[in-house]
Amino acid sequence: MPDPALSNAATGSERAGLTFFYHSIKLLQELRRTQSDVIQKAADLCAERIARGGLVFLFGNGHSRMMCEEMTPRQGGYVGFVAMVELALSNHAAIVGANGRRAPLYRENYEGYAEQMLRSFHFGPNDAFIVISTSGIRPVVVEMAMGAQARGLPVIAIVSKAHCEVAQAAHSSGKKLTDCANLIIDNMSPPGDSIVELEGLEWRTGPVSTITGAMIINMIRCATAEAMLKRGVKPVMLPSHQFVGNSSAAEQLEAFYEAYRKSLKHLFE
Repeated sequence: MPDPALSNAATGSERAGLTFFYHSIKLLQELRRTQSDVIQKAADLCAERIARGGLVFLFGNGHSRMMCEEMTPRQGGYVGFVAMVELALSNHAAIVGANGRRAPLYRENYEGYAEQMLRSFHFGPNDAFIVISTSGIRPVVVEMAMGAQARGLPVIAIVSKAHCEVAQAAHSSGKKLTDCANLIIDNMSPPGDSIVELEGLEWRTGPVSTITGAMIINMIRCATAEAMLKRGVKPVMLPSHQFVGNSSAAEQLEAFYEAYRKSLKHLFE
């Protein structure tokens, strides 16, 4: 989308909404141009691991949790991806009071927390990780990536390179998520994430990492399924449960549950 479209997208009260729309489209186009190759490499890695009976874990705290849930459980998803979501780090319901935002934000900076999560599983040699963080500096995401690599698991990072590069490392090692990843996918969001400036507001609005992040997740999902089929491995799909009365969908849902249960077996042996 040419730049003039950004400033002349609309007039009056509609300008801000359409400005966000066109900025987002521009970033998605840039994502396609610059990140397609590394996204395909990530998908090939995921396909290889899942085809061998491994699992690909997705971890993100705070808002990044949404990208984990976008992958699984989700219609069009399939066995092989596991959302590692820690509720103590990712509550979205309350702002203040019980389960408010202060405590989770504090825990994100607590070194050693990620290791306690990792110790709850017995990872296998074919497992892998996708760690999602727009800033890429919180100790919990850095340690999650470090802990995965220490266990011999490859790490795919989804991060804002622009933000991560200018932000100061928060982990005592001085490392950021980009220092602890085998593959790095840029979600293209600017420092601070939001992209719309409004006269009268000192802070921007219109955070864009959800849009670009969900696009990345679904590109990985689709490309991984394609790569698995090329390897002769048919993914066990999660069908839409909205097809009320469709017996084949109900049967497939039960098949998905059972295959998913079996895929987790090595984690607890």
